[in-house]
Order: sequence, then structure tokens, then C-alpha cells
Amino acid sequence: MKHLAPAVLAILAMLPMLASCEPERKAMPDPAAKTPEPPAGSETATLGAGCYWCIEAAYRQLDGVHSVTSGFTGGAVKNPTYEQVCGGDSGHAEVVQVVFDPKKITYEKILSWFWDLHDPTTLNRQGNDFGTQYRSAIFYHSEAQKKTAEASKAAAAANFKDPIVTEITKASEFYPAPKDHQNYYFENKSKNPYCKYIIEPKLKKLKLDH
Repeated sequence: MKHLAPAVLAILAMLPMLASCEPERKAMPDPAAKTPEPPAGSETATLGAGCYWCIEAAYRQLDGVHSVTSGFTGGAVKNPTYEQVCGGDSGHAEVVQVVFDPKKITYEKILSWFWDLHDPTTLNRQGNDFGTQYRSAIFYHSEAQKKTAEASKAAAAANFKDPIVTEITKASEFYPAPKDHQNYYFENKSKNPYCKYIIEPKLKKLKLDH
């Protein structure tokens, strides 16, 4: 490294900052993915914690999780495109919809991972990704989930220096993201610098496959 020109070193140092939670734009974007049919007895958790690629890569690996779908919710625009959400004007958040077997993994445990997977004290921002689409949010599907989320948030507060800004909101319609956004990390970890510099360290820290 000491033989590299200063300009080259500067560029290398900036790579993590340049990494973006956005795939290469296509002339014809992929259609939206289909949400898998939930198995009998399963429950659903809908969570926003910044870029959905990050949390999807983790939740897919947990025992008891049937499926994880990246998508959008919480806004007013029907059938939003990825570009509309990225623009910050749709009102939607990037989220993952986690379908899980409550006999194998509880909702409380799902939320425990949620607090570990992002910084819930930064308003509308995770690292270099900023805007309301990256807000920290728990979208509950029942009153029981609401109470559990509120209790989990209160308990998690002791682990953070700054106040938690995570919103707890009733779940509304979920819109799956395009097909090429699903399982994005494992499909693109050698292609997009965001995967290497942002997602991989999180998975390593949590001792998950990367």
C-alpha cells in the first residue's frame, strides 16, 4: 500500500462512503416480487431498519424464519416504484416482511435481532443512507405485537446512549420490492461495494454467514 499514489489511497479510503444502497439502474426494471403464502400457524413481522438489503440478509439465516421479503410500507402511494420510494416523497419506508414460526422463534426474539441490526437512535438515517424511507420502524400486525414492541423498545433503551426514535405503527399494505432486490446481498456481494463495506461487517459482527 505504501507504494500507491496519494490520490489512489484517497479513492480507496472513500469507497465505503461511496457505497450506495441502490443497484445498477436497468432500462427495464424487474417486476415486483410475489409475497410467499404464509404457512399455517405462522406470524408476520414487518420491520424498517434502514436499507432492507442489510436486515434481509440477517433474518434469512435465523432458525424458525420461513421467508423474508424486502419491500415498502407506511406511505400513501399505491404500488410505489423503487424510484418513488428512493425519492423520499412516497411516505413509504424500506422494510422486510418476516414470516416466522412462533413455536421456533418468538416475536420478542425477532425484535431482539432488530435492535442489534441497526442504530435506532438516528432519525431517518442509517450510516450514509438518509431520508424517511430509511426510518427505524416497527409495523405491528396485532395489539399483542404492539404491546410486545413497546415493551421491547423500552427494554432496548438501556443499551443505547441516545434516545431510540423507532416508530411503532399499525401495519398497512405491504408492497414487495422488485425481484432483483430480493436476497440481494447473497446474489450481489461480489458486485456491489455496499455489500462488502456495509452489510458484510454487520453479518460478521453478529456471527452470521457472510
